[in-house]
Amino acid sequence: MSLEDEVEVLRSIPLFANLAPAKLKLLGFTSERVVFSRGQELCRQGEVGDAAYVIIEGSADIVVDTPGGELSVAQVERNSIVGEIAILCDVPRTATVRALSELQTLKITKDRFLSLTTEFPEVAVEVMRVLAQRLAATTAELTDVRKQLQERDG
Repeated sequence: MSLEDEVEVLRSIPLFANLAPAKLKLLGFTSERVVFSRGQELCRQGEVGDAAYVIIEGSADIVVDTPGGELSVAQVERNSIVGEIAILCDVPRTATVRALSELQTLKITKDRFLSLTTEFPEVAVEVMRVLAQRLAATTAELTDVRKQLQERDG
């Protein structure tokens, strides 16, 4: 894939849609295209986060370890970003991300990702929007589960 093709792919991702073409070229040049096979892990819960991944094609399962075994908590598809929490918060990976199909990603190292959010406030705002949407969905799910438990124990 040429750098121009890479720029077009990046432009289609909401996280980077508002960046100038020159900035997209720089991002494409400084990021690594990584392909994962079905079942392969992008990252594992508990590991140190060294990069975030933007999904270009395919889908992945987000799973967390529980006392009862693995629990799938979400699925992500094209244009999603995963792995950013560990590098933004300097905490171990909060979940395992596993490819559900062949997965084409753009790997953005921690240093590059942090400089992107510093250099381009619009990227930081979009990351906050994505995280806020995830938090809202999680809060809604927790509220629903709590309500179901109260009704059951009622």
